[in-house]
Amino acid sequence: MKRLATLILLIASLTAARLDAQIAAAPTASASMLPKKREKEAAQKNEKSSTNKPFGGSNLLQSNEPTTTEIYADEAFFDSNKSIGVFTGRVKVTDPRFNLQSDKLTVFISKGENQGLERAIAEGNVGLVRDRPDPNGGPPTRAIGRSDKAVYTAATGDVELTGAPRVQEGPNIHVATTPDTVMIINQNSQLTTHGPSRTEIRQQPKEETKGETKSSPSPTLSPPPLPKP
Repeated sequence: MKRLATLILLIASLTAARLDAQIAAAPTASASMLPKKREKEAAQKNEKSSTNKPFGGSNLLQSNEPTTTEIYADEAFFDSNKSIGVFTGRVKVTDPRFNLQSDKLTVFISKGENQGLERAIAEGNVGLVRDRPDPNGGPPTRAIGRSDKAVYTAATGDVELTGAPRVQEGPNIHVATTPDTVMIINQNSQLTTHGPSRTEIRQQPKEETKGETKSSPSPTLSPPPLPKP
C-alpha cells in the first residue's frame, strides 16, 4: 500500500510539473510571436497608406503615379533662385486634380529632390473646374467655381476662392453675398463657406403620370407693334 501511495504521489507531482512548465512557456512563446505580428501589421498598414495616400490631396491619383501640370499663357517669367514662375495673359492650367483659367498665375515649386507644385495663386477672372468621382462608378460630379482670386495648396488639396466667389454644382448655385466671404473646395469637391452667402437649389418638375391631361399654358399678352417711323 505504501508503495502504491508513493507511486501515485510521484505521478501526480510529475503531471503538475509538466503543467507548470507548459503554463510558464506559454507567455514566452506568445511574447516571441508578438513582435512578428506587430511588424506584419505595421507593414500592412504602411503598404495600405502608400497605396491609398492621395498625391497632392486628390483621390483621383495614387502616390506612385506621376502628375503632370500643363500651363499655357501668353507670357512667362521664371526665378530659379526663388523657385517661382509667373504666367500672364490668357492663362490655362490642365492638371489631373483640377482645371483652371485666369489672367495671372504665380506658381511656387518645392525645393529639394522631389520638386513639384507646392502652391499656386490665380488672379483675375478665375475659373476653376473640379470633378468628384462617383464611388458607384457613375459619371463624376463637377463643381465649377468663379472668383477674383484662387489659392491652391498641394499639401492639403484645398482651393480657396476669394473676391465675390460663386460655385455651381449641377443646377445648384452657391453665391457669396459679401466681398469678405471665403469659399474652400477640398480634394473631394466638398464646399465650405466662411461668411454670408446665398444658395439656390433648383428642382426639375415631376413627370406627368399617364392618363393626366396636360394643362394648357396660360395665354400671354404680346406687346403691341412698334409704330412705323
